[in-house]
Amino acid sequence: MPLPFLTADRAFDDAADDQALPFDHRDRWRRPYRPGPWRVGAAALLLLLASYVLAAAVIITVAGTLSGGAVCFGVALFIIVCALRLLRVGTWVSARGLRRVGFFSTRTAPWEQVVSARTVQQPVRWLGLPRTVQGQALLLVRKDRSPEDAPPLMTTHNADFLGRPQAFDRAADTVEAWAAEYGPGR
Repeated sequence: MPLPFLTADRAFDDAADDQALPFDHRDRWRRPYRPGPWRVGAAALLLLLASYVLAAAVIITVAGTLSGGAVCFGVALFIIVCALRLLRVGTWVSARGLRRVGFFSTRTAPWEQVVSARTVQQPVRWLGLPRTVQGQALLLVRKDRSPEDAPPLMTTHNADFLGRPQAFDRAADTVEAWAAEYGPGR
């Protein structure tokens, strides 16, 4: 069964080096990189947990307590939704703008408001935890906000790029190319 969210940047791998934006349908929201192994591994563990909870729901329902089985089934559905949302987290681009999808919220910045997207060397959070390490971050500079207020779009130490510096460089270059092509100075 094909999993399109895992092959998001196949077009980037297959594209020629001189083509920064290889997609034909630029109005669709796309993630310019593959989800990292940490993110996919966490989602897989959540789905494994959900399978055990579903099995428990069946056993509880067969044992005769329908309400307990329904609660277990609801918990399993919640875990599945969390795993799927975890796979959607990241930076997405289209001709309409740049979208930062978080676990609880999604923010979209139209390209008209984007001044630039740039990579900077700064302390970044390791896997989203409070611990910070020195790394690179992709920052989005917008007209309506100061650069200091903007959280990084991607870092070299988040769940998508930890241990994959080449993937971060390629994804950051791609987002910067989208900003250069569709930004207000085009």
